[in-house]
Amino acid sequence: MSEERGKSQFFFIAALLVVVVVPISLSCWLLNIATNNFYGAEYRWRPVSPFRWLISLVLPLFITSFGVKKKSLSKSGALAGLLVGFIITLSSYCFFAVLLTFFLVGSKSTKFRAKLKCQLEENFRKNGQRDWMQVLCNGGVAAALAAVYIIDHGCGEMPIDFASNYGATWLGMGILGALACSCGDTLASEMGTVLGTAEPRLLTTLERVPRGTNGGVSPAGLLFSIAGGFLIGLSYYVALLLFIPRDVLEISTEQWPVLLVGAISGLLGSLIDSFLGATLQFSGFCQERNCIVERPADCVRHISGCAVLDNHSVNMLASLFTALLTPRIALYMWSFCS
Repeated sequence: MSEERGKSQFFFIAALLVVVVVPISLSCWLLNIATNNFYGAEYRWRPVSPFRWLISLVLPLFITSFGVKKKSLSKSGALAGLLVGFIITLSSYCFFAVLLTFFLVGSKSTKFRAKLKCQLEENFRKNGQRDWMQVLCNGGVAAALAAVYIIDHGCGEMPIDFASNYGATWLGMGILGALACSCGDTLASEMGTVLGTAEPRLLTTLERVPRGTNGGVSPAGLLFSIAGGFLIGLSYYVALLLFIPRDVLEISTEQWPVLLVGAISGLLGSLIDSFLGATLQFSGFCQERNCIVERPADCVRHISGCAVLDNHSVNMLASLFTALLTPRIALYMWSFCS
């Protein structure tokens, strides 16, 4: 029965590629060529190859299908993931590499010791599925910057070099920072909460707070945020080595500082998220349910914050602020290392 189901899914995906994905990718390529010929020399976008159009559609389709099958994404999350994945993959394979890393790391860490997290937090979803709101709040900033990258610099991979490619490098580091923030904060909250032995402290007052409190930080959580950012930087670095010709890399600045930038951005994003959570997001302890809740009630003892933002908006703002700060950090890092 399972073999027949697997075969039917395979044929469905194959038919989807032939009937939908390939025609769409070819249509996008032909439209790109026609636009380029119509505007002539004044048109600054170089034509995007049909292979890149195809890859930009196929890879997000496979990844979101895998996410739905593994129950890491809901159906709405898959649709949002298709949009985010298409824009980011079309812009640069380096950006796709960091998005893929965040998806894999985030999916695995969310399901890690899910039963214990259910006991600590009211809003934790046991199945670990991400809906469209979570996808856009974690990947929306990166997708928006990738769209600007396409408009300003076209589609393709460029080395990190503020001297010769300032605009492209700035946007690339912004995308790196946005996803390093999301990955670092995800690891800090999902892994640090259940693996750390030290009781977390509220970032703004350093008072001890229960696990799962918004704005609470711990040594384990901070280390996991650095590790999450480092993984994002590592995937960006590996993609640079794979997709950019060696002769281009030789005349560019050293690319390895992106590892440090990723780690710093992961820590910075987690701290920004914790600060926003400690001040603008309500946290209280429900004495009836014996867990952390985000809404005031008679049976809830206030711990920190006021009910201005929810978890989604905190993630979005933290990703945005980290994306804006990371290019400046990267500029100083390359100035120091060169």
